[in-house]
Parts: sequence; structure tokens; C-alpha cells
Amino acid sequence: VSPRGAGYTFGQDISEQFNHTNGLMLVARAHQLTMEGYTWCHERNVVTVFSAPNYCYRCGNQAAILEVDEHHKYNFIQFDPAPRRGEPHVSRRAPDYFL
Repeated sequence: VSPRGAGYTFGQDISEQFNHTNGLMLVARAHQLTMEGYTWCHERNVVTVFSAPNYCYRCGNQAAILEVDEHHKYNFIQFDPAPRRGEPHVSRRAPDYFL
């Protein structure tokens, strides 16, 4: 179980086995903060995509969208949050509670 008790953690061996058993090239997962909008792990067997820029109006993170074409080529589109009038500039540092 993950440190937050909200799911399971797994290593590269499990992701490689899962992809092989299921005929997959990649597991694309979401809903975990990543400062650049996406993060590869497990030798590119798993990618985390996060689509909420400046999460909770205070994390300063980028967001991303993963595009996969008919030839299984990947392309990430990263974007910054839209400026909000009257809101202070947020640094690109993950708050301690996300580390």
C-alpha cells in the first residue's frame, strides 16, 4: 500500500511483467502531481501525466496532455497555468506535503 494508503506502489519488474503479459508498450497513469506535467519511470514502461496546471493555485507546476498517434508515437503537450488577475506569482516548487 502507498504511504498515503490510497493505492499500491510497484517497481520496474512489476510494470515490465504487466506490460509483457498484457501486450502493452506503456502504462499511462494520472492524478499524481508532477512538476513538468509528465514524468517517465521504470525505463519508460510507465508515464504519469498531470493535467492540472498550478495545482490548488499554489504548486506552480506545468500540466501536460499525452497524444498517441496511429503508429504509437508519443507526443506531450505541456502548458502553464493561465494568469489570474490579482493572484501572486507562484514559484515552481512542490510544497512539502507533496514530497
